[in-house]
Amino acid sequence: LKLALIGQSIFGQEVYNKLRKEGHKVVGVFTVPDKNGQADPLALAAEKDGTPVFKFPRWRAKGKPIQEVVAAYKSVGAELNVLPFCTQFIPMDVIDCPKHGSIIYHPSILPRHRGASAINWTLIQGDKKAGFTIFWADDGLDTGPILLQRECDVGQNDTVDDLYNRFLFPEGIKAMVEAVHLIADGKAPRIPQPKEGATYEGIQKKENAEISWNQPAAALHNWIRGHDKVPGAWATIDGQVVTFYGSSLLDASVPAGQELAIKGASRPGLVTKNGLVVFGNDGKMVLVRNLQFEDGKMIPASKYFSVDETTTLELTEEEKKMAEDIRAIWKGILSNVAVIEDSTDFFKSGASSMHVVRMLEEIKQKYSGLQLQNEDVYMATKFADFIQMAVRKFRGEDKEEELVIDYISKNVNNMTVNMPYQCFINGHFINADDGKTYDTINPADGSVNLMEEHQEELATIESIDSGAVYTLALKTHVGMSVQTFRYFAGWCDKIQGATIPINQARPNHNLTFTKKEPIGVCAIVIPWNYPLMMLAWKSAACLAAGNTLVLKPAQVTPLTSLKFAELSAKAGFPKGVINILPGSGGLVGQHLSEHPDVRKVGFTGSTPTGKQIMKSAATNLKKVSLELGGKSPLIIFNDCELDRAVKMGMGAVYFNKGENCIAAGRLFVEESIHDEFVRKVVRYSRTKEESFGPVMVISKFKNGDVDGVLRRANTTEYGLASGVFTKDISKALYISEKLEAGTVFINTYNKTDVAAPFGGFKQSGFGKDLGKLFSPSLISHLTVQINEETTLPVVQCV
Repeated sequence: LKLALIGQSIFGQEVYNKLRKEGHKVVGVFTVPDKNGQADPLALAAEKDGTPVFKFPRWRAKGKPIQEVVAAYKSVGAELNVLPFCTQFIPMDVIDCPKHGSIIYHPSILPRHRGASAINWTLIQGDKKAGFTIFWADDGLDTGPILLQRECDVGQNDTVDDLYNRFLFPEGIKAMVEAVHLIADGKAPRIPQPKEGATYEGIQKKENAEISWNQPAAALHNWIRGHDKVPGAWATIDGQVVTFYGSSLLDASVPAGQELAIKGASRPGLVTKNGLVVFGNDGKMVLVRNLQFEDGKMIPASKYFSVDETTTLELTEEEKKMAEDIRAIWKGILSNVAVIEDSTDFFKSGASSMHVVRMLEEIKQKYSGLQLQNEDVYMATKFADFIQMAVRKFRGEDKEEELVIDYISKNVNNMTVNMPYQCFINGHFINADDGKTYDTINPADGSVNLMEEHQEELATIESIDSGAVYTLALKTHVGMSVQTFRYFAGWCDKIQGATIPINQARPNHNLTFTKKEPIGVCAIVIPWNYPLMMLAWKSAACLAAGNTLVLKPAQVTPLTSLKFAELSAKAGFPKGVINILPGSGGLVGQHLSEHPDVRKVGFTGSTPTGKQIMKSAATNLKKVSLELGGKSPLIIFNDCELDRAVKMGMGAVYFNKGENCIAAGRLFVEESIHDEFVRKVVRYSRTKEESFGPVMVISKFKNGDVDGVLRRANTTEYGLASGVFTKDISKALYISEKLEAGTVFINTYNKTDVAAPFGGFKQSGFGKDLGKLFSPSLISHLTVQINEETTLPVVQCV
């Protein structure tokens, strides 16, 4: 189709780019005039492509269309008007002019929240669903027939930015393109808007965004987050207007803090270490993270009473040069400002959020060691304050604060274990936004604990958290974790690409090579049976490859993960590289699987949950590796060393109390030794102290029926591990080739090693833990281990 795009903003720019990429011809772009010498992003993209661009300050004068403007519009010959985001009033002469009319994007589920500030009102009114509508324009205000709608859930602490960035922006762009396709194909519906449920709200402005304190905490929270960041909900404190940002409901006991009187509030707020706590008329609490004063300066709410305590730094010659370089960057952005003075305010001089990104990127290019975040700009909007903040970060002063940990202590195993219990995010232990906690239960006695520290202490924590036998926890849970980190530490400087020989027959001789690059943010979800070891298996490789990670331990066993977080901070890992989020899989795990910034999900757990993770990961085509359930077969032939087979068979089922993903759930014993094998197992089992444990299932198979027992062993949708006991090397290798499992143990079991890849086939998952970093991802690995104590040669095949 021949399209006219009418509107502005980065959203309009992205819609424009996608439509052109899909083969539609944009015959004209109609946008707003330059502001402070800067063109709108939509205009910049169109001008770059050579698309005709028209910048009209208005389309109407005194309620009537400006004929010169309408004539200019008609000259492009559009077949459809697309209005992705438009703040101007467009005359009906233009709306109805094209063959297919006009379509408009609106960020609400119409007919609810017609008018401006629709996203704000979605939150202010506490809607459980948000969404957008693409509708056919008519002469009403957002009343035209619906072409398509999309919706999403509203999280308890979602802000306008959250909804926009997570759903309304990316999905809205795709939907606008889809709508144009439907129109081009003659399949676009025109569904009249229902009258029921229709609402209209006006533009929210600063003067009517004052907080009314006589309402429940949930309503206060909705009001604050519904105005975050524009126009900003505010209250009067100490005689000046203070704007509140970053609110969340706080479901906890009243924290310790310093009282702060707020005009109109019946109860003073509390300035706490996590922010400003305010109270609704129902006695419930809201936590506010940041405050902004009338002069534009923003501070963490927790620093309200210490805001003026920072001394001014004396700059070195190198730092003075850096300040001048940054001044030049500001001048390049704020081209309308004659001179960048110490008092120049970045935002009051005409900059917007997109200029924040540009400014930080330009600073990063000049000073790669200076790591600044968007929030840093909002916290220091004046040039002098920004330089002071930047220099402090450049000197590393922001990294010198001591790691603060709230411990819960417990005397156990002849030692006192100190256990962190908060979330570990960006190098800090912090409470959840809503303040909620949950109990982690000691399986031995049902008591509540939370935990931490070094080999014996980690093993003790692992024991009281997961119920693991202490000696096993010390040797295997902790011991193999240490080995895993040592092994992958050796890979850090050995990750390399390759030079590829190519055909040099052509005149121009080229060099072709590959590079290995980090994926980015990796989400790791681990189970409860080996909490620390599963953390090590998945995170060590992730870190060695240069990625950052967000790890969710099992809800019932978070303690060694939190202790690991403490040790990683003390070892010097940069803030934000390792993050630990305890909580439920349905909440935390689901959000991580769906989050657009996560590029890889590694999961160990059940097959149904693995399938759900794959569905969620499809939102942005994440890489996924899954280690799922197993029903591992163990085949025992009559030529085996029987006593060894009995002992190993018992371990294959009962190791770690049977809480083992590769536990041998099915034993197949050759008929001639079946009864004796069972007698020995029964006698051996009488030495277990476990009052409740796994069941050993033993089946017999006919003497010599190799292929028959293989069929039985493979008759399952799972394929994680397997085993075989026999002295016949030919038979052993034949069995290992035919068994459909990721690992085959021969004359041994449970003997995993950090250098050998581990993972499953079929519904036991895909992808590998352990082993060579960056082994070919398109090759399925089969690991065969033969015990060296037998009379067979030692063989390991991958």
